[in-house]
Amino acid sequence: MQKRLSRAQEKVLQKLGKADETRDTAFEEGVANFNKQMAEGTKLQKDLRAYLAAVKTMHDASKRLQDCLADMYEPEWFGKEEVDTIAEETDILWSDYHDKLADNSMIAMDNYLAQFPDIKARIAKRDRKMTDYDSARHHFGSLQKGKKQDQAKIAKAEEELGRAQKVFEEINVDLQDELPQLWNSRVGFYVNTFQSMAGYQQRFHKDMGKLNQDLNDVMTKLDEQRLTRPAPPGPAPVRPPPSPRPSLTPAPDTQQDIILFDGEALVPDANTTAPSQATSPSQATTPSRFMEEENSSTLVFFYILPTMDLGCCGQYILNQVAISLCVMSKKIIIQVKAMHDYAATDGDELEMKAGDVVLVLAWENPDEQDDGWLMGVKESHWLENKDLLAKGVFPENFTQKL
Repeated sequence: MQKRLSRAQEKVLQKLGKADETRDTAFEEGVANFNKQMAEGTKLQKDLRAYLAAVKTMHDASKRLQDCLADMYEPEWFGKEEVDTIAEETDILWSDYHDKLADNSMIAMDNYLAQFPDIKARIAKRDRKMTDYDSARHHFGSLQKGKKQDQAKIAKAEEELGRAQKVFEEINVDLQDELPQLWNSRVGFYVNTFQSMAGYQQRFHKDMGKLNQDLNDVMTKLDEQRLTRPAPPGPAPVRPPPSPRPSLTPAPDTQQDIILFDGEALVPDANTTAPSQATSPSQATTPSRFMEEENSSTLVFFYILPTMDLGCCGQYILNQVAISLCVMSKKIIIQVKAMHDYAATDGDELEMKAGDVVLVLAWENPDEQDDGWLMGVKESHWLENKDLLAKGVFPENFTQKL
């Protein structure tokens, strides 16, 4: 308590200008630099912790995003295993990056700042010992200048002055050496801190960039496969209730096989003579007449003799010729291939399986055609039966033009 009271009195006298104060300009500059360095280091520590927290947040967000992709990625898609591996390696990269920052940069930052509290306390102690020294010096001087000099008191005051001076100078000398060294050390610390962080970031982003490129390659190949395979169709267009259709009745049997197109029996006219069994094979393979004009509509007919044995190749040729004639007569417009199964929901609709080839027929009355629907017959039925009786309507978006 006595020392505190003595120090308080000394400070008052110094402020009032009644007592001089020991001053050290170089040391005061060192203390100012120390305070600045400590403030900057404290701010850097705070911002580094915030950065570390942001890395942890980004890691969590990245993990959730990668897990979401892995969950959505269907097993049969291209690159499923690669996507799962990329997700795992991305998580490991983030963890490693965060740990390196925490174990190296953050620990180095904490150790750097740990030295400031001790030096700050010693600077405060030096200020107190300097005040004690000034107080002892002023007391000794006042006794020397007194009218009634008491040699015993003067001797004791001198002894106290010596002790105060010794304590002050010991602390002062140590700080005079340490403060400049600490001030200069900040450069090396900043270099090491940001150089190591830059190295961590460089390796992290390099490895992460490779993973991102791998993921981009997988997505590109998946998209290429999507473009090369047919997309699933949308719902079939809505059709209005179908109008009654005329019954399709086969033509009566004749001496020749009769080809039916769109429900019409196509037969030779009276001037056309059907080949007989006596006809030579060379004559039988050539129909006497393929087309004739009647009432501005084209009739197509084709003879196939029951007694002829053309073989599979000859039959295929006849089939293709018949189809070509239908195309020429504008009965068959195009050929399409079913890309998806279609289950008929009405009696006038055509049941299809993916891969079926359908011959698209012209509508007798275009006004009856519904938007998004075509009329046709399966090619397999036509090749087997040589008629268009099994025709039906089907959604266009379930097929692809050949």
